[in-house]
Amino acid sequence: MKILVLNCGSSSLKYQLIDMGTEEVLASGKYERIGEKEAFLTHKAQGQKKQMDNPAYNHTEAIEFALQQLTNPEYKVIDSLEEISAIGHRLVHGGEKIAESVIIDDTVVNVLKECSDLAPLHNPACILGIEACKNVMPNKPMVGVFDTAFHQSIPKERYIYPIPYEYYEKYGVRKYGFHGTSHMFVSQRLAEIENKPIENMKIVTCHLGQGSSICAVEGGKSVDTSMGLTPLGRNSYGN
Repeated sequence: MKILVLNCGSSSLKYQLIDMGTEEVLASGKYERIGEKEAFLTHKAQGQKKQMDNPAYNHTEAIEFALQQLTNPEYKVIDSLEEISAIGHRLVHGGEKIAESVIIDDTVVNVLKECSDLAPLHNPACILGIEACKNVMPNKPMVGVFDTAFHQSIPKERYIYPIPYEYYEKYGVRKYGFHGTSHMFVSQRLAEIENKPIENMKIVTCHLGQGSSICAVEGGKSVDTSMGLTPLGRNSYGN
């Protein structure tokens, strides 16, 4: 089974094609400056790295061009897009409504729209990526993995801010947490390396990148994290 994984930004697209049987990354790439004439794609496959200037004025055009590279005779990794069994999307803000990976349908898209005010640079781009995939590869099953889902296990006394409670009731102001996919993977991987049941472990994981956060993981579940209301929100750990 081959899975296409997408991470859509407001003007970028990252992707990998993964053979789930061998866990091998067959191809990967990044499209930058989507929406501009100067858009370009960096594509890696078959030991080659190609940078291609190609105008892409929306995510549909970017995905179409990126997919063409998967079947390019010069460095193809599949013979047909029919070999792709499903598409996985990294999604950012699911609020309180989504606590696990989900099959993407209209309900999931509506949740993304509802939470767009909390992640204005991320959720609209995620929606664009989903709609683009529907246009380019209709009827392919799509799964969404939310950054916020892993943190839905944080106890209420830790995700409620010390401000008037009505702000939570009326506006949903609370700690949501982000980078959940990273924190979940790192904690599970550490348990494997240590050869210990994750249910018996207490772990602090660190996600370091353009955005960074730390997370307290107890028994395999997030119990606190340093990111708050939005992907840009940070607060003192333990608040």
